[in-house]
Amino acid sequence: MHRVKVAVVGAGVVGLSTAVVIAEALPHCSVTVLADRFTPNTTSDGAAGILFASQFPDVPVEQQRRWFKRTFDHLLLIASSPEAGVAGVFLSSGWQIFREVPPEKKPYWSDCVLSFGTMTDAELKRFPQYKFGQAFTTIKCECPSYLPWLQKRLEKAGGIMIHEKVTDLAELGLRYDVIVNCSGLGSRELLGDEDVHPVRGQVLRVHAPWLQHFVRVADGHTYIYPGAGGVTLGGTRQAADSQAIFERCRRLEPSLGSARPLGEWVGLRPGRRNPRVERGHVRVHGRRVPVVHNYGHGGWGITLSWGTALDALDLVRQCLNERPPEARL
Repeated sequence: MHRVKVAVVGAGVVGLSTAVVIAEALPHCSVTVLADRFTPNTTSDGAAGILFASQFPDVPVEQQRRWFKRTFDHLLLIASSPEAGVAGVFLSSGWQIFREVPPEKKPYWSDCVLSFGTMTDAELKRFPQYKFGQAFTTIKCECPSYLPWLQKRLEKAGGIMIHEKVTDLAELGLRYDVIVNCSGLGSRELLGDEDVHPVRGQVLRVHAPWLQHFVRVADGHTYIYPGAGGVTLGGTRQAADSQAIFERCRRLEPSLGSARPLGEWVGLRPGRRNPRVERGHVRVHGRRVPVVHNYGHGGWGITLSWGTALDALDLVRQCLNERPPEARL
């Protein structure tokens, strides 16, 4: 039987998740990940990695909920397994706080996480400038550990990884039967998709092992996420300096005043009004080579990665089912 050659472009958390899902579900496919950067040099490696999401404007809420829940459930299995430590996946409890009481008091993902509820007055007293809060347990997924773990899982399923900067999908269509585009910000140049835009991210990491609970201000510009190797402080969606981030976080959590700095990360996330998870094609010598797109997750790449990967798998299956009979031999 002819082995179908599948190329996955991009080796961040979305690309590797998609490659693993395809390689494990479709053993008759030969899956190759092509990227110019692998861990620890991907955008995903700089992510705070806590499962949390805001709502995209034009994607059905039930679809977003499915993406979130499938990712949460996948990572919860890892967090409950002997692999948790090496994969860098674990439960994290804490609070999201609001300056004013929001009109929608429950986000669409509230029944996907664990123990979601409204903060008590006693809990809110720790944050006197804030009038409302949500308490819940979610998952922290640290990509400097998780991405190498995914790579090994991919290799076990027969997938391979090649260091190559892809600049032309049609050229790739000469070598592969199906192309899966998970190039993130690279899709702006690769596809001419001007809806993709760089969103600046900046985080600090400090040594503060006494902090056990995350705190996130609802606007997303200030957060404190304890992790395995330090506490991540953020963030920003515009230019800011490290001192400004640290001061905002210290106002939330005064004990950070004695934290020791470990480092910082500044990078560009693939912003888009909505993620693009859909089919397309490129023409190569008069034939149509199917392309499945899975990119544009913005700051929610880890949060939605496994869910959109499973949708991409369904789209790859559709492409394979539509191939002419002679191509399936």
